[in-house]
Amino acid sequence: MSEDASSDAPDHPSEIDYDGRAREILGFSRWWQIVAAAGMMAAVSPYQYVWSSIEGPLAESLDIALPALGAVFSFYVVFQSLSQFPAGWWRDRRGPRLLMFIAALLAGGGYVGLAYADSIWQLYLLYSLGAVGVGIVYTVAVNTAVKWFPDRTGLTTGIGTMAFAGGSALVVPYVRANATVASYADVLRNVGIVILLVLLLGAVLLRDPPSNWLGLEDDDDSGDRSNLAASLRGRSYTTREMLKTWQFWLLYAMFIATAGADLLVIANVVRFAEHLGFAAVVATAAATLLPIAAGVSRMILGEASDRFERKHVMVVSFVLAGLFRLGLIAAGNAEAGIAFVAMVMGAMFFSSPLYVYFPSMIADYYGSEYSSSNYAVIYTAKVGGGVFAGTVAGFLVAAFGWIPTFTLGGALAIAAGLAALVLRPPSGSGLNADPTE
Repeated sequence: MSEDASSDAPDHPSEIDYDGRAREILGFSRWWQIVAAAGMMAAVSPYQYVWSSIEGPLAESLDIALPALGAVFSFYVVFQSLSQFPAGWWRDRRGPRLLMFIAALLAGGGYVGLAYADSIWQLYLLYSLGAVGVGIVYTVAVNTAVKWFPDRTGLTTGIGTMAFAGGSALVVPYVRANATVASYADVLRNVGIVILLVLLLGAVLLRDPPSNWLGLEDDDDSGDRSNLAASLRGRSYTTREMLKTWQFWLLYAMFIATAGADLLVIANVVRFAEHLGFAAVVATAAATLLPIAAGVSRMILGEASDRFERKHVMVVSFVLAGLFRLGLIAAGNAEAGIAFVAMVMGAMFFSSPLYVYFPSMIADYYGSEYSSSNYAVIYTAKVGGGVFAGTVAGFLVAAFGWIPTFTLGGALAIAAGLAALVLRPPSGSGLNADPTE
């Protein structure tokens, strides 16, 4: 390393003026990048959170049995998850702008197209194409936080994923008030146009920082940096290098476990409440407050993971998430409706930040340069979690009942929390590797 480069680099990442350096590059505050990312996440959230409100009118209009539409949402989960790796790979090497234009056409056009669909295969195709757009937005938005905020990764990814969880709250009342056979086409078309416009604006605003914008060099041996996040050491692992570390595979298994426990409650809380004999008002309250607890927690615990050692926050969070799931069973046995709703909120409050912890850990361990493609790979674990919460849970309920199934969900969350205790940063070079790999 040259003397000039060494003299220009800060002695310690805590001495870096992150806001000042970002403003020099952007011409405005880096926080506007988070505002744009959060706006885009909110815009595409109807694909995941509004489907249950529009499937009825679609089925009635097209004279299709509701069970036949179940595959539409399954296609969404698969395409939204698996589209993130190619999108992330491109973004890390070419930037976000072209991707966001494509996402705008896919996600906005998908909803507009639904207004004119007249057969089930068109629903499958349009929702799947829209899901690819959602996947692009998700990986771009989450990793915008990672790339511009190595010092506040937990908080900023929390803001973006909170927008994805809570953004639909602005749309659901409008959709439900107009989700009839006579007017649903106008609703879908209007929502699609809003998605298109918001994403096009995001495509204009989003930019990535230049390589080594913090002036850090990983081969600078001055001082002990071994416990610092990789993104603050200037270290970058390609996806191929990441896959060679045991830490990734442990994180992958933890993601499957926690996503499975999380989706188990989201997908089944109403039916579980009914099984326990609670009144409809209890089930409705639990389903209504669930996304609020999930959204708020991502920002609060994301900030906590920035202020304290992240893996310790994960340990406490996931163990409590499991205990609250076991508390659901206890509340049911005690026929305590208020306690049941409180346990649902607690369970979601501590498990939902998994979508903050994991992108932050990937950046901590493997750097921010290839964070989009690296996180996209681990995000495929959501498919495994979805299979557990859907197909596997259905089998378990039929074979053993609701109580053992929810007990297993709690055990998975607790196991993931305890597994986090053995995590530590990977050793090995992974330094400024060839981006074509």
